[in-house]
Amino acid sequence: MAHNQHNLAIFRGNLKFKSNISKIWGVFILLSIVTIIEVVLGIFRPESLLGTSFLAMNLLNWIFILLTIVKAYYITWDFMHMRDESSGLRRTVVWSGVFLIAYFVALILLEGDYLYETLTNGFIKTGF
Repeated sequence: MAHNQHNLAIFRGNLKFKSNISKIWGVFILLSIVTIIEVVLGIFRPESLLGTSFLAMNLLNWIFILLTIVKAYYITWDFMHMRDESSGLRRTVVWSGVFLIAYFVALILLEGDYLYETLTNGFIKTGF
């Protein structure tokens, strides 16, 4: 793609903009809305989301993780112009990030569970 031709659509082409400036503002508004949702959920911490557990974590934490991934995606895709790169580079960047995030989530869950069990039950002896 030439440097002056950019894809002016987001949401897989469902929302189109007339210029790069309007697209930047559109993505900025989208990211601001996602951030506002995160802040409101963090301030009010709804009991229904805190009391419900899914895969050893409450739903509020999963919502924060998903909203953060959405923000990271749009920052990378639009502000870092990943949409204009070749599909091989896009896949390399995206899949590396997906596996890295999955690895970190697994580590956090394992270590958090170990700390919780250690603090509630005392010393944990494992047989090697």
